[in-house]
Amino acid sequence: MARIVVGMSGGVDSSVAALLLKRAGHEVIGVFMKNWEEKDDNGVCTSEADWADVREVCDTIDIPYYSVNFVKEYYDRVFSYFLDEYRRGRTPNPDVLCNREIKFKAFLDYALKLGADALATGHFCGLGTAENGKKLLLRGADANKDQSYFLHMLGQNALEKAMFPVGALTKAQVREIAAQEGFVNSRKKDSTGVCFIGERNFKQFLSQFLPAQPGDIRTLEGRKVGRHDGLMYYTLGQRRGLGIGGVDGDAHDGGRWFVLAKDMERNELVVTQGKDHPLLHSRHAEGEGATWIAGAPPAAEFDCTCKYRYRQPDQQVHVTILEGGRVHVEAKERQRAVTPGQSMVFYDGEACLGGAVCDRVLDAGQAG
Repeated sequence: MARIVVGMSGGVDSSVAALLLKRAGHEVIGVFMKNWEEKDDNGVCTSEADWADVREVCDTIDIPYYSVNFVKEYYDRVFSYFLDEYRRGRTPNPDVLCNREIKFKAFLDYALKLGADALATGHFCGLGTAENGKKLLLRGADANKDQSYFLHMLGQNALEKAMFPVGALTKAQVREIAAQEGFVNSRKKDSTGVCFIGERNFKQFLSQFLPAQPGDIRTLEGRKVGRHDGLMYYTLGQRRGLGIGGVDGDAHDGGRWFVLAKDMERNELVVTQGKDHPLLHSRHAEGEGATWIAGAPPAAEFDCTCKYRYRQPDQQVHVTILEGGRVHVEAKERQRAVTPGQSMVFYDGEACLGGAVCDRVLDAGQAG
């Protein structure tokens, strides 16, 4: 029997993870992480409802539970990065960094101090062992819920202590188990988007931390077609929320506008009509800060598949390792709206190899 700390969010996935471990005969301890402090319009802390669900589930399972506060660590290691990326005009993915810096670093250290043999979470992914004995991070059984993308920054030390009890289940099976056990959160809505923003308006939230600098929206030819609220609010390929009425009725997509680029120097948003504009498509990109599940890339050059964003179908690519943690990624097919700041995550079949943060797109608009 092992002592296992389960990171419990108040959601159904981590709740069922704890249940399955308890059924398997392990000594299970539920721990709720508080990473963000904010109150709603009624002055109630927004994490209180989740903490209440954790307590009720742990009482149902009959396991001890605690709460730990990582608000400072989260702000220093994740949220500051999130703000810096938006200042640069990029579109970050803070949940990836949260898994490495908070859940499988600060929280893992806390779990080990409690005498835990392992740290379990409700992520939909799996673990394996390679022929050389190193740990593999595998896709979850439910392709629609697979979360290996968000864990690609983990290394061997974290995976040696990790457990993902629901990785072999589908989401429907997880909810069914929770309902059979009478969990209060068996039908609880899945959390979406960045955890500290939640259901709130993104623009309103971000404006509390970064001053908005409105500017012009222009076409490639320099024609002004509107005003933007601040470049940080937009991402490449975006169509909704531009506030530009359809004009030039003979244009593609019925005159709908799409974001082509952000001109940071002029504080201008560059747009075009038609989602298939050549400048939105590319084959070559460079990434920075590459990390590898095995501790090193499989080779100096290799073929694999890549997800340029979560839920994207796998794309065939050729990866070349560059100096300083950089990679060059060449896609077999042209990719739409490859976005600086987003993670490019590499796979070999079911195994996640690692990934890098997209730094720049090299050939947007070029043929071939």
